[in-house]
Amino acid sequence: MSATAITLDPMLSPSFPQRAPWGTADKLRAWQREALDLYFTRDQRDFLVAATPGAGKTTFALTLAVELLRLGEVNRVIVVAPTEHLKTQWADAAARVHIRLDPRFKNSHWAPSRQYHGVVVTYAQVAAKPSVHRHLTEDANTLVILDEVHHGGDALSWGDGIRDAYGPAKRRLSLSGTPFRSDTAPIPFVTYAPDESGARISTTDYAYGYGRALADGVVRPVLFHMYSGKMRWRTSAGDELEANLGQDNTKDVTSQAWRTALDPEGEWMPAVLSAADRRLTEIRHHVPDAGGLVLATDQTVARAYAKILHSITGQQPTIVLSDDATASERIEKFSQNDSRWMVAVRMVSEGVDVPRLAVGVYATSSSTPLFFAQAIGRFVRARRRGEAASVFLPNVPVLMGLANELEKQRDHALDRQSKDDDGLEDSLLESANREEEASDALTQEFSYQAISSLAHFDRVVFEGKEFGQLAEPGTPEEEEFIGIPGLLEPEHVHELLMHRQSRQSKLRAAREAAEGPEQTTTLPPPLHRTLREQRQLLNSLVGLYARQAGEPHGAVHAELRRLCGGPAVAQATVAQLQQRIDLLRKRVRS
Repeated sequence: MSATAITLDPMLSPSFPQRAPWGTADKLRAWQREALDLYFTRDQRDFLVAATPGAGKTTFALTLAVELLRLGEVNRVIVVAPTEHLKTQWADAAARVHIRLDPRFKNSHWAPSRQYHGVVVTYAQVAAKPSVHRHLTEDANTLVILDEVHHGGDALSWGDGIRDAYGPAKRRLSLSGTPFRSDTAPIPFVTYAPDESGARISTTDYAYGYGRALADGVVRPVLFHMYSGKMRWRTSAGDELEANLGQDNTKDVTSQAWRTALDPEGEWMPAVLSAADRRLTEIRHHVPDAGGLVLATDQTVARAYAKILHSITGQQPTIVLSDDATASERIEKFSQNDSRWMVAVRMVSEGVDVPRLAVGVYATSSSTPLFFAQAIGRFVRARRRGEAASVFLPNVPVLMGLANELEKQRDHALDRQSKDDDGLEDSLLESANREEEASDALTQEFSYQAISSLAHFDRVVFEGKEFGQLAEPGTPEEEEFIGIPGLLEPEHVHELLMHRQSRQSKLRAAREAAEGPEQTTTLPPPLHRTLREQRQLLNSLVGLYARQAGEPHGAVHAELRRLCGGPAVAQATVAQLQQRIDLLRKRVRS
């Protein structure tokens, strides 16, 4: 193989596939040039680049590979990708800059065919037989590109296999487009250094975050449409509970209410899917091929969501399931046509390039910063200036926090100092979503059951700021934020949202004046009113029970705190107050 045969294509697109943004198809983006300059200035064996999804990491990596091949520094290129689908994407992208990579290389081959410059493999493939890939690495001066390198820490055997296979590499380039792992598994070839507290934190050689990418026009602005609502469910003990998403609840109540909201049999998901489809229609007025993606928790609900979308749109959505042998073909077909919706279970979460996606529905209980950033990364890839994206979320604290911190860069910490500081515990949500075994369901008297769910538009979050107020689905007040134009310059989004918020307030005031005080609404009362009413009811019951039992009020309150937990009445949440009320009601009746 001759290194001089590799030349940089002057028409290399700043983002793959071939659609280039406004007039920059013949040059690299500023960050890519900065990172390349830094790479050759430092001239180090390992180099880690963290760039926001859609920024052009593939272009950067392949441009670097072209230059290293041209200089004769390396004569083989190996790309390690998270999934089988991404192997093909990498091989196609490399072919456009005249690097021939074999995406069909198998562990039984031992060596690539002579006509290829290298291979594309998966992390699982390397971990299965590291000796094969070590031989590939040692057999030439090799550049190894580790795409989404955090996958090297997915399992102890994976990390060991990656280190063994690519330890002898001449050069290693690690790429990451998302916050690093939330666990403490070390990532191969990543350097860790102590921070001011002594915790070992990953060191990034070059970082290009969402905030700068948005200012540069490289990615789309993302609007988060938050939806709350009233949820009712029956616990495994047979108790019926009720809570409002978006109000102050305990973690376990929030996780069960979240689970209830995502139940396709309730009214919450159909209302949110309908709103998301109306938003997609608005965007398609300006971007005719814009598409939508629903991220589901499992295959059963994915199929149920697809049925709901079919009833709303009259079109059959594309369903992508992780165990479907045709999943990659379905994604590729969807990316090239102009159909409206795709429903996926995790399959479309990282690296999969469908640039026309403009509307998302986050209908999964996954809540780690890693998965959230991977998911949102599917919607930020800009094709033309002014495109905006909308993602519909349940209003739960952990997702609200992640939406508000989209621009935050997170490094990987090997030494965890506290657990689940950023919201709900993933283990709690996974437990809430885990189905009971069939034998257990037959022997238990009660099992979890969603009873009802109602959806309300809550607010829009953009760049850490919140706009709008509660509105019922389908009302003009909700439409103020559903009908935002599909083409928006990032600097105009804030001004427009402020204007829409003002119009929404005027619409609501006019409606309430026309309806009069006797009209009812499904909107929950403001939190401060709910808390006041709960405290008044609790104090009344405490007074009644104190008279019955002949105990001081303070002693009754203290006993309630001991039995139910939680802070004093003034600091207690609605759920904590309700628990004390329920206990007192039983005692008063007895």
